[in-house]
Order: sequence, then structure tokens, then C-alpha cells
Amino acid sequence: MASSTFLALAAARRSIRKYTAAPVAREKLEICLEASRLAPSACNAQPYRFIVIDEPGLKEKFCAGVFAGVYSACKFAAAAPVMVAVVSDTGKLSAWLGNQVQDTNFRLVDIGIAAEHFVLAACEQGLGTCWLGWFDAKAAARALGLGAGKKVEVLLSVGYPDETPAPRKRKTIKEFAGYNNEL
Repeated sequence: MASSTFLALAAARRSIRKYTAAPVAREKLEICLEASRLAPSACNAQPYRFIVIDEPGLKEKFCAGVFAGVYSACKFAAAAPVMVAVVSDTGKLSAWLGNQVQDTNFRLVDIGIAAEHFVLAACEQGLGTCWLGWFDAKAAARALGLGAGKKVEVLLSVGYPDETPAPRKRKTIKEFAGYNNEL
């Protein structure tokens, strides 16, 4: 197989659950946000907003609310110096139409693409991230002052890794893909 910088980046990315206390420069976060901005979306609707929480006191308060109770399994993320809330705009017509016609939530597909662009750009700069779906979304919305039609879909913890997780076993290509009718 030919050498690929992208494949090396994809292989290097890990879910990081331990972070150093070193602050993350906003210039690095801007690069991650630019990568997300360039992500494709259905009908170019871009039905999301990225809210970067990097002020320590605000982040601590935010995390205390969203990782409480049954959501405490993800409280490790509070140690990251940055938390990114990816907020969906549920009022975008293209997302609504796709959901009605094809029973596909394109808003979530678009968020996944944009957030993964962010995560890969972070990895390229030596930052670690972890996708977080287990959090109190209502507490997150309250903390961020979100109005109707806005929902925090995913959180990304961001910081410098204080661990080097081993590569996880992955399926072979033949186990998850095929050509034409091979599945």
C-alpha cells in the first residue's frame, strides 16, 4: 500500500482520556475550527456551531453540570483544558427535509463530518481529543444559554495528551467492506 500522510494521521488519532494542564493556544484551536469550516455538509447547510470553552473557571462550571450523576463516567474530560460543544441548528430546512423524505438525520451526519475534521486537525498539531456523547445535554444547553432549535449534540475534550493509548484492534477491510454485491 502506498504511503499516505492522511492514513498515518488517521492511524495516530486516539481517544485521549488523560491530559496535561498545559493550555492550548487559540491559534491551534483556530486551525481546528478552520478544518471544520471546510467540511462538506448536505446542501452546504452547515447546521452547526462550535462553541469553544477554554476559560478555566467557565469550563470547570460547565463540566460540573454536564458530567454529573449518571453522566459521571465522562468526568475525566473535565481535566482537559478545552471543551468544545458542537451545537446543532434543528431549524435548517435541508436537515429537516432529509429527515422527512429519507428518514436520515443529515444534521447529525454533517456534525460528524465537521467534528471529525476538527479532531484530525487537532491530532496533526499534537493535541489529543475525545468524542463525548454521554453528557447531560439539557444542562449543557442551559450553561451555554441556547435557545429553541439548538441542541448540544457532542462534546470534544481537547488538550495535550498525558497518555499514549495502544492502537485498538480494527476489523480488516474484508470484514467491513465489499465491492458491488460482496456484502
